[in-house]
Amino acid sequence: MTARILVVDDMDINLRLMEARLAAEYFEVLTARSGAEAIEICERETIDIVLLDVMMPDLDGYEVCRRLKQSPRTRHLPIVLITSLDQPADRVAGLDAGADDFLTKPVRDLQLFSRVRSLVRLKILTDELRIRAETTVSLVARNDLLGQLAGQGMAGRLLVFDDDAGIAARIKKILQNEHQVDSTSDPAAALHAEQSRNFDLFIVNLATASYDALRLCSQIRSSDALRQVPILLVSDSADEARTAKALELGANDYLANPLDRNELLARVRTQIKRKRYDEGLRQSLRETIALAVTDPLTGLNNRRFLESHLPTVIERARKDAKPLSVLMADIDHFKRINDGWGHDAGDRVLKEFAARLKHSLRASDLACRFGGEEFVVLMPEADGRTAQLIAERLRSMVADQPFDISGESISVTVSVGVAVLDAVTDDWETLLKRADRGLYAAKRNGRNQVIALAA
Repeated sequence: MTARILVVDDMDINLRLMEARLAAEYFEVLTARSGAEAIEICERETIDIVLLDVMMPDLDGYEVCRRLKQSPRTRHLPIVLITSLDQPADRVAGLDAGADDFLTKPVRDLQLFSRVRSLVRLKILTDELRIRAETTVSLVARNDLLGQLAGQGMAGRLLVFDDDAGIAARIKKILQNEHQVDSTSDPAAALHAEQSRNFDLFIVNLATASYDALRLCSQIRSSDALRQVPILLVSDSADEARTAKALELGANDYLANPLDRNELLARVRTQIKRKRYDEGLRQSLRETIALAVTDPLTGLNNRRFLESHLPTVIERARKDAKPLSVLMADIDHFKRINDGWGHDAGDRVLKEFAARLKHSLRASDLACRFGGEEFVVLMPEADGRTAQLIAERLRSMVADQPFDISGESISVTVSVGVAVLDAVTDDWETLLKRADRGLYAAKRNGRNQVIALAA
């Protein structure tokens, strides 16, 4: 796994040493000798991770970190603060500034490369979601949506995996004022419980005797339901090899015993912020997909979805030897509605028609807005007689009850064409065209009627 890494340090010898170590592991390295230069490079270049010295003149690492995390262009960058300060308060200050991790000089290779690879892996997984989410932001015109997604990292739901009741109780005591904390000494039962997917963070003690904590990390990351839940490790300082292995398996962060209260609180907040950020990105991606396949006025699927979905439905009907029918409906004299009552009234008619259309269908039927005032319904396992009955029910549901538009009743009728799949000769285009011909035959014959055309 390679990445583009920015190393920031005001001392040239430190820059060169770090650059050589990273280059030997095939990372691409950029360097900056001041906080201001680092910010400018991050704004201009594509960077995967920032290794940032704390003790620098002018802008120290904490301030650089805060500024990068406040900028919409750079807030997604993973930042690792590197310093000779080794007090817990220093680590907490860095995490509170928004840093993703903290390394103390002298930095050993195991610490450096395990943290770098873990953060780069997370960034790769997040970047595609972030780019698509930014597209959604522009489409739905929300202000700084991504800035709001991170939340505050509070009020999370946590599960502690530990067979030492004393350690689990101490962790719970530290965190309980900010979060809801549960604990378990039986990971197998906890992972299979339905509520396990609702946790915001798993805290795993590596020094367990009754089960293999590394296998537990692997099982969490292999589970479709749980793989998005971050893992925070609690490890002994001397157990670097197992800590590095756990990070390779997908753990997100670790802290060493003896636990520092403020560092634990800060690292938990950081992980929950990141999880909520990623959840927001996924929700934004779902919105992007919905925008692509949904008609915003009626809430029905749109033509793009219909033309992508119909070939699959036809193939399934052929494979199962089941009938498939298509209904194409068009609101009669819709232009008169727009001209006589205005386009707002026309939109309300379309929305009300879509509601009646859905009400007239079976649960298995799929209604789509084909364009303008034209709608298509896919009716799986509906033969010609069933399709005709559904179409007639829709026609009468529209014609028999006027549409109430701003207190005024408007009489509306609809013409409908029906086509039944010929499994031998039809494809999706010929099936739709035959339904369309039936629709126009209904229009020519006087409107407000249903016509089915045979293959």
